[in-house]
Amino acid sequence: MLGRLGRWLRALGFDAHYDQALTDRELVRLADAEGRVLLTRDRHLLRELRPRRALEVVHDDPLLQLRSVVDGLSLAPPRELFTRCLVCNAPLADVGPADAAALLPPKARALPGPVRRCPGCGRVYWPGSHARRMRGALESALPGWLRVPDPPDPPDPPDPPDPSRPPP
Repeated sequence: MLGRLGRWLRALGFDAHYDQALTDRELVRLADAEGRVLLTRDRHLLRELRPRRALEVVHDDPLLQLRSVVDGLSLAPPRELFTRCLVCNAPLADVGPADAAALLPPKARALPGPVRRCPGCGRVYWPGSHARRMRGALESALPGWLRVPDPPDPPDPPDPPDPSRPPP
């Protein structure tokens, strides 16, 4: 089962479909039809059903699985975390400040950052302590990968004119 890996991939903003009710044949058919990479621990599935694009997941720990997927597929870091619902995979919609106040617990209303809601299942996401802990776990599992490079230094300003020299 790779459900927890799917949640971590969604936290990074990747479209990660997961449905444990599908048979192996249905999984392969869906992955092939949608151009997805099938992530699996099932060697039999890889050997017998031969999905077009697949990656065998060998680790038990979800964060080690995530690292192997990021490395194995050469995934680029996201511009932003938490843009998909961790449960149903739908892209999250931003919630305006007036609507956010009614959706958030009182202590979370003053937190900076975006408030988002899943249009599929209605779950609400905000940058609280849970999101900070998840980001910390991601940074530990993928050291240096999430970092956005520093912008280049601005050019040095031109030297001021020398008052002792006459203008040209």
